[in-house]
Amino acid sequence: MLDTARRIATPEGIELTLRLAGPVPRALAWGIDLLIRGVILGFIAYTAAALKQSGMAIILLSAFLIEWLYPAWFEATRGATPGKRAIGLIVLNDDGTPVRWPAAMTRNLLRAADFLPTMYLAGFVAMVMNRDFKRLGDLAANTLVVYREQKLVPLAIPKAEPRAPGFALSITEQRAILDFAARSPGLTPERAEELAEIPQTLTKGTAPGKAAARLIGIANYLMGRT
Repeated sequence: MLDTARRIATPEGIELTLRLAGPVPRALAWGIDLLIRGVILGFIAYTAAALKQSGMAIILLSAFLIEWLYPAWFEATRGATPGKRAIGLIVLNDDGTPVRWPAAMTRNLLRAADFLPTMYLAGFVAMVMNRDFKRLGDLAANTLVVYREQKLVPLAIPKAEPRAPGFALSITEQRAILDFAARSPGLTPERAEELAEIPQTLTKGTAPGKAAARLIGIANYLMGRT
């Protein structure tokens, strides 16, 4: 099953595009968390073994807390368990807001139902049966598992003498000019000139080899630089 994208509007009216995580990355994240939980419980069992009966009680209590509170605590406070973070996933509410304790507890307590009849078969069937890849816990808690967006490094527009375009530009045209100017430092001069010559109405009458400089000047004008 391929991952898909979903557009939602946040309560603040901002539209977000979320990349939904499918069964494969979620299974990998679960495997990492299972390994981490196993190591923690193994360490507790090793240290509590000398306590005999009271040690067994500690082990059983620890196993319960690690199995059920470990994922809920990480998702409610950090947005994702260590396994999900390693794969680049995060848990959100359906409206794109961070999950809190009620949703985190609901989706994790219902893992017992997702596990039925064995090896999360019910959860897998639920995921492939709906477009948002929701297992039963997600359906009950109204949550999504999506890819965490990488932090983008802002692109700086080179400073140049501002130049008015000479006529009104649409928002799309302004955005294209600003994007070109921001990316121009990473282009070879030849490639930058080749791209700059495409909007001929803006570079008409410009001396050869100066089309990129013309667009960068217009970008500075659009930025309000003086």
